[in-house]
Order: sequence, then C-alpha cells, then structure tokens
Amino acid sequence: MLIDPFQISDIRMDEVTQAVENLNKEWSQVVTQLEVCVAAIESCGKMGKGAEEESSLPRLNGSAQDSLQLLNALQCRLDLLVEQLPTFEEVKSGQATLGSWKEKYQKLRASLRNANLQAKANIRKAAQAERELLLGGGEESTLRRQILQTKAGMTSAAGSITESLRRSRQLMVQEVERSANTLSTFDESTSLLRKAEGEYQGHRSLLTRTRGLLSTMQRQDVLDRIILTIGFLVFSLAVLFVVSRRVGLLALQRRLAGAIRSGSVSAEDVVAEARHGPAPAPANPLAVPPVYDEL
Repeated sequence: MLIDPFQISDIRMDEVTQAVENLNKEWSQVVTQLEVCVAAIESCGKMGKGAEEESSLPRLNGSAQDSLQLLNALQCRLDLLVEQLPTFEEVKSGQATLGSWKEKYQKLRASLRNANLQAKANIRKAAQAERELLLGGGEESTLRRQILQTKAGMTSAAGSITESLRRSRQLMVQEVERSANTLSTFDESTSLLRKAEGEYQGHRSLLTRTRGLLSTMQRQDVLDRIILTIGFLVFSLAVLFVVSRRVGLLALQRRLAGAIRSGSVSAEDVVAEARHGPAPAPANPLAVPPVYDEL
C-alpha cells in the first residue's frame, strides 16, 4: 500500500501545531506556579516569624529558579517549532507568542528579584521587632523567650533526628551500592556460566563426532583384520598348493629318472608320451619290474 507524501506532510504539520498548543498550556501552568512562588517570597517576614520564614526562603527560591529554567527551556522549544508551522500566519503568530514569552520571562525574573529584596527587608524588620520584644520586660517578653527556648529545643531534637536519618540514609545507600555490586557480580557470573555452557555444548558435539569417528575406525580395524586374515589364509592355501604341486612334480621327476636309469623306459618314449599322450596298453602286458627310488 502506497502512502501519499502530502498526507505524511499534513500529519507532520498537525503534530507541530499540536506541540505548539501543548507548549502554550505548559507555559501558562509554569507561569502560574512561578507567580505563586514570587508572592510567597514577597510575603516572607510579614507574619512576624523572621527565623521560621527565613528558613523557608531558600526552598521557595529553589522552586522559583526551577520554574525559570523550565520557562527558558519552553522558549527554546517554541523557537524550534515556530519555523515548522504550516502557514505563514501561524509562523507570525508563533513569533509574536515567542516575543511575549521573552518579555514575560524578563518581568518574572525582575519580580523575583524584587520579591527577594522585599522578603529580606521584611525578615530584618521582623528580627528587629523580635529582638526588641525579647530585650523588653514584661510577661509577653518572658513568654516569648520561653517559646524561643522551646523552639530551640525542638530545633535541636529535629537536628539530631535529621542527623540520624542522614546516617540511616547513608547506610541504606551503602547497602544499595553493595546490592548493586552483588547484582553486577551475579550478572558477570551468569554470563560466564552461559559462556561455559556454550563451550561445553561445543565440546560435547566435538566429543560426539570424535566418538563416532572412533567407532568407525574400530569397525574399519575389525574389517581390515578380517580382510588380512582371509588374505593370509588364501595366500597360505596358495603356497600349500604350489608346494604340493612342486613336491609331486619332483617325485614324478625322480621316478622317471630312476626308470630311465634302470632302462625300463627310454627318454624318447617319455618325450613321445608327453607329446601324444600315453601309449595304449597291450592285451598281455609284460610285467614291468618295479621302479625303486635310488635317492
């Protein structure tokens, strides 16, 4: 199925437009959060609790700085998306929005700076009023000192609890690191075992092939032994046959030689008999004297 390039382009443009709308919503939410933080910073010290409100000031400033960094990141993202908008009007609108965002960003930074200055002034005034109240006489100053002592004790107890929690956290971090090291060791051991298993499988297949080759060689050895035995038997039979034939010829030769020497058979008769076969026997054959081997 073929996809039209224009449809892909339209889908891409719709995604860019949706992304710009999401950026606008996120910008509005972050600006609202930052304005709340700025108002809280500006109101620090107005409640007459200088030390307590001063301790909450770094937390509020950290939250405000995070919001400012997020706003700066949103500006960069919008700057990248503006040039990808489908129409010229949307591009102009995006550029105008980006300009308004930059102005709003500068105003928020300035308001945060002014809020911190106002908070420091309020805290100084609250501290001065509290100092005058403590140095003054009367039941109110005594009650105030008791409250401060109680708060100091509570602060000390909270500090000790915080220190114990910090030590507990450090121990937990060490345990987590030890567990991570143990897991990494287990992973390495598992990988080594898998490699060993793979090598074992390779050696097992090699041993199987070797066992098959040895079986084939053993069968071939048995077959070779059978062939050699049969060949040796055939060779021995042939030698025995040749020897027996040779021994028979020698005996016949000796007999003929003895007959020739005794004069009962001549050499010409032996040659003629060898050429034409033996002569027919007479009706009344003469008794032939026995031939004895003189050897």
